[in-house]
Amino acid sequence: MSKLPDVRGRITYISSHAKQENLYAVYETTDRRYWTELAKCSEQEFQKSGTEGKCIEAREFIIALPESFPNLYEPDKLLQLFTDRFKEKYGVECVSALHHNKQKTNYHIHLIFSERERLPEPIEKTATRNMFYDEQEKHVRTKKEILDENGDIRKGCKIVKKGEIYERNLFTAKNKLFKQDEFVDEVKHFYTDLINTLVKDDKEKLHVFDENGLYLATKKIGKNNPKAEQIQTDNGYRMRWNREVDRAIVSDVAETEIQQIKKEYISDRIKESIDIFGSRPERFGTILMSAVAVLAMLVSKVLQKARELSAELFNTEQIQPQMSVQEPVRQSPKKETQTKPKIPPKPVMPAEAAVYPKLFKIYKELKQQNEIIFEAEKERNVWELERDDLKGLAKFTKKDELQSKIDRKNEEIDILKIGLSGIAKRHGYKNVQEFYQAYQKAKKAYLDYQDKVTKWKENYENKSKSDSVYKRLQNYQKEVAERQSDKTTQGKDKGAR
Repeated sequence: MSKLPDVRGRITYISSHAKQENLYAVYETTDRRYWTELAKCSEQEFQKSGTEGKCIEAREFIIALPESFPNLYEPDKLLQLFTDRFKEKYGVECVSALHHNKQKTNYHIHLIFSERERLPEPIEKTATRNMFYDEQEKHVRTKKEILDENGDIRKGCKIVKKGEIYERNLFTAKNKLFKQDEFVDEVKHFYTDLINTLVKDDKEKLHVFDENGLYLATKKIGKNNPKAEQIQTDNGYRMRWNREVDRAIVSDVAETEIQQIKKEYISDRIKESIDIFGSRPERFGTILMSAVAVLAMLVSKVLQKARELSAELFNTEQIQPQMSVQEPVRQSPKKETQTKPKIPPKPVMPAEAAVYPKLFKIYKELKQQNEIIFEAEKERNVWELERDDLKGLAKFTKKDELQSKIDRKNEEIDILKIGLSGIAKRHGYKNVQEFYQAYQKAKKAYLDYQDKVTKWKENYENKSKSDSVYKRLQNYQKEVAERQSDKTTQGKDKGAR
């Protein structure tokens, strides 16, 4: 979101084919005269307030859209949908335009909106006496204050005579909601949900970044940004932290521990650095790499401990999808004379449980990738110890060779760690944490379902099968009795003859 000191100029810029190479649609909820009146009202309010700086006449959102949308939806209807939804939610007038950048790689909407609402009827104030205004349109008490040396009214000053309207207001005051940080986050979620209802491919679904989560956000590098190189370097550090977070989650490190390291070694230390040294962006990388090292050390300890306890816990899951359950031994049927209770139907597997086998395969793939990383780190650690233990002539002859091997192994480990998040993204998850949340939810649902099936089998399946055998036995005995009765009847008939 950005503030607009010249709303009319900005509207002209986003809606002009002469200024935009790829302009597909423009949509307005009111006429252009509205924005002229809004700008005038804002300027008057700004001057009355005596605030320094620029007068903010309106605000603008730039909304990125999935690149599949040009092929799926008509520009006019898509733009109208996004604009009308905003007006319905916040009750303010809007003007919007749908663009592509020059390379046609960024499909996006410019949405300009008013911070004020038009009043049903203008509020007019009438002068009860003559009123005097100086060049800055500031109200002064006496006529003397606007006169020059010759007693004439200075240029730019004015008098509003008694009975004339000296103030006419068409709009409400600015809505304070639009100034709050929470508003931007609210709109992000609002439009993310709308976009996700329109996408056809789940892989295109968007997510709002959680600043209080485990990961660090990378910064966008704008066009001609003088700090582009510094931002790019910082983004590299942020991505290394994010990859280590993925690794920690796959290694079963508790999220609370990861969050604690992030707070203690990143958030707190950045604040401390600013307090002591001021704004020193070059210190960011040092702080972040220290945090990455601490998290990596914790991951190593957790994995080593898991190996010592049981190798199976690292490679396989204790509870695997049960595709079949052993059939219980049939029991001998018992004759019952009383009415038998009705047997409830076998539990049906819910949708959440049904996806567990598929998620379990992804889970195993992540574990296997993590095992490869762990082995690579062990090999690198051996070389580092060997390098640090070198003495005498070997320290000069073999050190470079070992360091070269360590550097190549570190590059390999970085690529393997990128592969962890790649596995999650390949299956439609934004990161490993989101996959694990879905996996744990599906696992719980699957276990609950298996428990219900087991109880059903224990309580009802044997009884159901016994009842079935008992019925078949009764039918058989009835058939035998009928055959014997027929034979007896036939014997009597022969004797009579």
